[in-house]
Amino acid sequence: MLFFGKKHYKSKSQEELIQLAQQDDLTAVEELVKRNQQNIYAAFYYLNGDCSEILDLTQEALLKMAKNIKKLKDPQKFKAWLNQIITRLFYDNIRNKNKKPQTIPIDKNDDENDRFNVKDIPCQECTPEESSINSELQCIIERSIKKLPDSFRLAIILREFQGLSYEEIAEITNTNIGTVKSRISRARNKLQEDLKQYIA
Repeated sequence: MLFFGKKHYKSKSQEELIQLAQQDDLTAVEELVKRNQQNIYAAFYYLNGDCSEILDLTQEALLKMAKNIKKLKDPQKFKAWLNQIITRLFYDNIRNKNKKPQTIPIDKNDDENDRFNVKDIPCQECTPEESSINSELQCIIERSIKKLPDSFRLAIILREFQGLSYEEIAEITNTNIGTVKSRISRARNKLQEDLKQYIA
């Protein structure tokens, strides 16, 4: 087996990296992790109401991705396969939460309930003024998304943020396409309603 320098892997397509990873190439696995960690983090950021769990969920998803990469039969379906991992972890986390009594940290202020503690990744192309406006709007969008019911939130994130097809979302969520379309449509309507006063 040929071994390449790490720079060589950066120029490879995702499909090539997957094929190398399936042959126990650890540098290819490392590159796959680097390319997908931000996307996985973003998915959990919008899905999960508890910001303290996002890093743990992201790490768990990346570990499952690396550990199970050999089970992926078609590298072209990697995105849907990875989102299936994210979805399962999301639902597992909800089930585990429902088993535990809910607690509120004693050091949490009431004003913090509607705010997010996770730092936004800075936009390097924005001016400070644009960053401020974008940050405020992003916060409003985040709040609106997090207010959606779990099934609506998952469907809209898989569609709008992860770019999956209706068919892929139906397969991942184990529902029919009509239900997926309905959830996405209702989620979009709710978000538009929430954002109406902020966007002219």
